[in-house]
This record gives sequence, C-alpha cells and structure tokens, in this order.
Amino acid sequence: MQDPQEQYSLNIERYRNRLKTIKKKLLTSSSLRLGIFLAACVGISLGWGNMQLLLAIIIVFIIVFLFLVSKHSDLQYQRDFLEELMHINTTEIKVLNRDFYDLPDGEIFKNGQHAFSMDIDLFGKGSFFQYLNRTSLEPGTQRLVQKLTENSIENIPQKQEAVEELASKTEWRQRFSATAALVKTEAPVAFILNWLRNYKPYAPPIMRFLPQVFSVISLLIFVLYYFDFIPVVFLVIWFFIGLGITGAFVKKTNKLSEYTGKAQSTFEQYYKLLLQLENEDFNSVLLQEKMAHITPKNGKKASEIVKNFSKMLAAFDQRGNLLVGTFTNAFMLSDLRHGYAIEQWIAANADHIHAWFEVIAFFDAYNSLGNFAFNHPQYTFPEIKTGEKILECTAASHPLLDPKKAVANDFKIDEEQFFIITGANMAGKSTFLRTVSLQIVMANVGLPVCAASVKYTPIKLITSMRTTDSLTDDSSYFFSELKRLQYIVQAIKTDRYFIILDEILKGTNSTDKAIGSRKFIDKLVASHSTGIIATHDLSLCEAADQLQPVENYYFDAEIKNGELFFDYTFKKGICQNMNASFLLEKMGIV
Repeated sequence: MQDPQEQYSLNIERYRNRLKTIKKKLLTSSSLRLGIFLAACVGISLGWGNMQLLLAIIIVFIIVFLFLVSKHSDLQYQRDFLEELMHINTTEIKVLNRDFYDLPDGEIFKNGQHAFSMDIDLFGKGSFFQYLNRTSLEPGTQRLVQKLTENSIENIPQKQEAVEELASKTEWRQRFSATAALVKTEAPVAFILNWLRNYKPYAPPIMRFLPQVFSVISLLIFVLYYFDFIPVVFLVIWFFIGLGITGAFVKKTNKLSEYTGKAQSTFEQYYKLLLQLENEDFNSVLLQEKMAHITPKNGKKASEIVKNFSKMLAAFDQRGNLLVGTFTNAFMLSDLRHGYAIEQWIAANADHIHAWFEVIAFFDAYNSLGNFAFNHPQYTFPEIKTGEKILECTAASHPLLDPKKAVANDFKIDEEQFFIITGANMAGKSTFLRTVSLQIVMANVGLPVCAASVKYTPIKLITSMRTTDSLTDDSSYFFSELKRLQYIVQAIKTDRYFIILDEILKGTNSTDKAIGSRKFIDKLVASHSTGIIATHDLSLCEAADQLQPVENYYFDAEIKNGELFFDYTFKKGICQNMNASFLLEKMGIV
C-alpha cells in the first residue's frame, strides 16, 4: 500500500530541484533580453541618419525581441507550474495532518432547504467539502457541489471505477490541477460561453483576403523604398491608408477586443487541459464516455482547435502595444485580419466549446474524488448490492475524526427497518448519525468510505437534524421543524429514502413531543421507510415492543470516580444512564 504522505514529500523534493534549474534559465533569459535591447540602442545611435539601416535594425530588433519574450514567457510558465505542483503536494501533506481549515469551505453552497447538506456539515468551516475539494476551476467546483448534493443512486459501480482509476493517476491528476490552477480568468466561463453563443460578426467577407493582399503590397513598397526605387512619401502615404482602413472599423474592433481580452487566459489554459486529457488513456466506462465528447473534429483534436484560437487571441492582444499595433495595422491591417479569423473560428466552433469545457469541469471535479481515494488507501469502496440489507458496515467512523482517536462501530440495517437511538449528552449519537449519513452520500458519489467493509443497497438520503427558526420568514422554530417533517413525508411518497432524524419536535413541551413523535414514527413505519431516529425520550423506545420493524440501540455514559466516561460504542438496547444533572453539578452551575 503506497503511503500518500511519503509520495507527496518525494514529489516536493523532485519539483524543488527542477525549479532551481528553471530559475537559472530565467536569469539568463533576462540578461540576454537586456543585452539585445542595449545592442539595438547602440545600433540605432550609430545608424541615425541612415533611414534604410535604421529601419533594418528596428525590424530585426522587434523580431528577435518578440522571440526572446516568447521564450521567457515559456520559462515563467514552467516556473509557475512547478511552484503550483509544490503547493499542491504541500497542501496534501497538511490535509493528511488534519490541517485543512484554510482551504475553501463552500460556505456559499449552504442550503437549508436541501435534503441533507445542512445537517451533515457538507459545507462550511470544517466541512466534508473543505476536506475533499481540490477543484481549481469555478465550473469544476460547481460540478463537485452538484455531485455531492444531487442525491443520485445511478451507476454507482461506474462512478467507483472512475474514482479508483483517477486515484491511481497521481502525477496526471496533479499536472491537470496545476494547469487548471494557473487559469487566471477575467470573466466567468459562463460569461465567455454566452458571448460565443450570441456573437454577431462585423468584419465583411472581403477581409478574408484583403489583409493578405495589403500585406504583400506593403512588403513590395518596403523593398522598393529600401533599394531607392520610390521616395519615402510613398511609404508614408501607404502608412496612413492602412490606418484609415482599420480605423473605419475601430469601434467594433475595440468591442471585440474587450471580450477577447477577458477570454484569452481561459483559452490559453483550457487548450492545455484538453491536451492533457487527450494524451492520457482512460479505461473506465464513465471516463471514456466523457472523453468521447472531445474526439477529433474534421481531423483536428479539440486541443488543437482551442490552441489555434488561443494564438489568435494572443496575436490580437498585441494591438494593445502602441508600437507593434500601429505598425502592423498600418502595413498589414492586423486588426481586421485577426478579427475576421476570430469571427470565423467562433462561427465554426462555438457550439462545441460548451461540451469541451464541460468535460474539463467534470475532470476537475472528479480529480477531487480521485485525490480523496488516493489519500485514504485504508478506506473501502462499498460493495453494491440489491436486497434486504440497506447498509452493513464494519469498523465505520467519520472521515473528519482523527483516526487515532475515533471509535469505529459496526452497523447493519435492513430495508423498512427503523432504529431508535438513545444516549446521554455527548455520548456520540449525533456523530453516529452524521457518520451513517456521510457514508450514504459518499457511497452514492462513488467514493470509498471510512470503514473496513461495507455492503450497500443504494438509497437516497433525507435528514432533519438542525432545524432553525427564521426571523426574516417570521417562522418559529417549531413551525420550521413541522415544515421539515412535512417535506420528508411528501418526499417518501414518491421515492425511497433513508431517513435520519435527531430529536424531532424539539420545539414543544415534553408530553406533546412524546405523543407527536410516536405518531410520526408510526407513520414512517407504515410507509415502509428505512432510517434512524435519535432521541432523549425513552418513552419512544416502547415502539419497538409494538412495531416489528423498530429496534432500540444506544450510546452509553458512565460515571467513574467522579468523572464522566464515554466509550462511543453503538450497542443494542436502551440507554439507562443520563448525564445532564451530573454535568450541571460538575461545572458548578447548580
């Protein structure tokens, strides 16, 4: 079994050594660019007064300098890429040591109306999402949130197969994530996709060949001027003719540039992500299905098509350079040439980009799942069954608990069976409920779960554990809880759910609560539902004597030598020891 922490440490050392080499090359590159610039300044100074020589020096300098800038940018990207890889591995070591509270917590995804997410700490500080999530792209994050909350029980074996395969591709996953992390978008991907779908072209059809013809004539004029066949006035006149043609479309060109400037970085990185996908072989059914969406089109790969667009956008962006933009527009009509090419690309490929970007978002999300599986080689993928047993697991515990301290429990529940769990305060009831809930969610997503073994018949989850009142909605705590229970009753009429309830009807008096809770249990049992109810009300345990599907379990607490002791062990029966009075006295409250 590969030790994840050891692998991450080796990766950091390897990338650190490569980073040192890249930094040396960057220093050399910077010195070379400075040397070329100084040489050009000397050449211009010496050639001042000789127009032909001056022009030749400027043209050579621009070509060489742009080449060096490109090479320097490549080195900078390699540096940033290696630094991101080091950051990824450093983060994983921290997380394995239970230090993950500075990662994105998904607070914005909290939804009190969801079937279970609020109750099981799926989002927020210290949440499972914060522990799991390694997405680098906003669409990938959205896709991961969707996977965690969709409550889908479809194709779980295929999901497991995909997660297991990605878990084995550690280096590929990290390269993909590092590439995605370097995407610095000026606008959301959804904004870019919407722009592409609704774009209206402005460049006339003549721009298909006019810039090329104009460039050839410009070259001819340069040659004639250089060899003294025509005076400089012809060059100047041609210069202003070119600026005049491009100037006629400048407003619409500027509008196009506004959007392309926001999209350039996204396409520059996304083609690299597509290339990484295309260069990797995937064997699992689900991953192959996704890869089918980026199969070659007209003999060209998706990465090649997007890369060409990225180059178009980068070339178009040079119009922002006053020296380069003015020169190329005057003699090559570069704005119109690039604008026409961009519009033709959009017309041909806008419909495909959404599907390609969706595949990238999918892999960004699933990389988090694969990373989780790799980080927990001791976890087990549930064995998917069909039959009477809904969940049967041995040595199960909550994945966010410190494994050195967590107490694992065995658990088995059949379909249409209901457990009533009693126990003292802090004995472990709520943690157990969240452990079972999270096992169901993780199993449905395709993740391995924190247990020695698990047999699972897929079922959707619905919970009521953290009802709150709402001043803005003018809702009392009790009414909010009633609405939640009503939501559960309506849901189980149309689908199978595993129901988990924690101390229902907390907002009313004890007698009314006991009567109402018992009636609700009777209704759930009559509906042939499956689930768990935790309660402090021991009178509810009598339901097990009258309803065959109901069984009693408990978590115990003992007072030993004046101290409270918990064993956090799931046991059959009814809890006899409560601790509220003891704690009040122990803390000096009473």
